Amino acid sequence: MTIHIDAKPGDIAETVLLPGDPLRAEWAAEEFLDGPRLVNEVRGMLGYTGTWNGHPVTIHGSGMGMPSLSIYANELIRDYGAKTLVRIGSCGSMQADVKLRDIVIAMTASSMETPSKGMFRELNFAPCADWTLLRAAVEAAEWTGTTTHVGGIYSSNTFYDERPDLNEQMTRHGMLAVEMEAAELYTVAARHGARALAVLTVSDHLQTGEALDSESRETSFGDMVLIALEAALSN
Repeated sequence: MTIHIDAKPGDIAETVLLPGDPLRAEWAAEEFLDGPRLVNEVRGMLGYTGTWNGHPVTIHGSGMGMPSLSIYANELIRDYGAKTLVRIGSCGSMQADVKLRDIVIAMTASSMETPSKGMFRELNFAPCADWTLLRAAVEAAEWTGTTTHVGGIYSSNTFYDERPDLNEQMTRHGMLAVEMEAAELYTVAARHGARALAVLTVSDHLQTGEALDSESRETSFGDMVLIALEAALSN
């Protein structure tokens, strides 16, 4: 038991999927896991453990932003023995050819700063995905036939951003999408020797202004969860 997670020993699987929204954790657990049971609800951050194809899996909310994600990633790895953590969430496209409902698999995650930045002092640490998870996710995406893009993303500290100049440069340098958690997840996992990956669904587009409504988001996220499960449990 930790400050933020009251799961009992053995309640958390070694494989954890991390949606930001706790209600999305509930939806994914009910939709994809066999025998899901609630293992955490401290502060309304829901976590469920069940099995997928016979493998134990936990799906646990992480909250919005890197500070919140950092709390749960640290406690899940350090106190509960999680070894593979895959973020499943939405992102905003930064490239014309990355469309709504496409899948983005984040090879790297750039940021202004993360909660871990103070540890590195003058060093600019480069957060990147675990290669085995990345390769497995790409293979799973190819199998599902989902339109998928693999490359760098941007993890932002702000949702209501007012830096069009920065967005322009990130687009120019090939950043696929923006979200708010992956850079810290990759950093925490590297620090503790765990594996991490972010598999994201494009829910809005920074260039066109298009966005999925809430119902479309839910029905479009199934491929992302399936790819994450296949990647996490294939090796």
